[in-house]
Amino acid sequence: MKKNLLDDIEDTISALDRSEKLQKKAASVGFDWQNSDEIIKKIEEELNEIRDAMTSDKAQDNLSEEIGDLIFSCINLARYYQINSEIALQNTNNKFIKRFNYIEANLRKKNISISDTSLEEMDRLWEESKVNII
Repeated sequence: MKKNLLDDIEDTISALDRSEKLQKKAASVGFDWQNSDEIIKKIEEELNEIRDAMTSDKAQDNLSEEIGDLIFSCINLARYYQINSEIALQNTNNKFIKRFNYIEANLRKKNISISDTSLEEMDRLWEESKVNII
C-alpha cells in the first residue's frame, strides 16, 4: 500500500519541529512559496483572521486555530530563510529573560516591587534594556 508523503513525520517531536519538517517535506515536491513576499502576505492574512476570530461567537476555538496558522506561517518564513525556528525561539526566550531581569534588577535598586510597578514604568525599563543589554 502506498504511503502518504507526510506519514513518516513523527508526531512525538515538538510541534515547532514537526511543523518545520512537514513544510520541508511538502516543499521537496514543489508545494512551497515562490518568494518571501508571498509568505509575508500569508502571515498578514493570518493576522486578519485572528482579528476576525476575536469577534466571532466561537472566539476561543477559532482564535486557537488562527494563532496556530499564524505560528505555522512564521515557521514557514524561518524555513524559507534557512533559520531553525526552534533555535530562533530559544534565542528570543533568552532575550526576553534578560530584558525582564533588567526590569526587575532596576526596580530592586529602587526598592520597588515589580507587582507595585505600572505597566508604563515596566515598558520604559524594557525599552531601556534594549539599549543597555547586548
